[in-house]
Amino acid sequence: MTTTLHDPATPTAQPMELLHCMLEEQYTVDIARLTQLRVYAALPRHAGHDARTLEVQIGAVQQRIAETAQALRRMSEGTYGRCADCHRPIPLGRLRAAPEATHCTLCQGHSSY
Repeated sequence: MTTTLHDPATPTAQPMELLHCMLEEQYTVDIARLTQLRVYAALPRHAGHDARTLEVQIGAVQQRIAETAQALRRMSEGTYGRCADCHRPIPLGRLRAAPEATHCTLCQGHSSY
């Protein structure tokens, strides 16, 4: 009987496909939301929405779109799932929770101070 050891934190092909689908879906949802917010912003009296709130929401959605696009780019380059600082694999659980993550939990904790 042969046992193959692997790093459980390193995403394999199947989870990577799922993460790719999650990122593409998030990108599509965010593009639709950005379009909706921009329409509201262009309407007279902003269709009853607060102008400042719309501005903040548009900025947040644009940021998410950029992060998602970068994650998809990293996937195509083969660098997705590696911490930008320590270069160790980002645990699969973290990627499932935040597929756009660029840092492992340890490095993310260091950069938040």
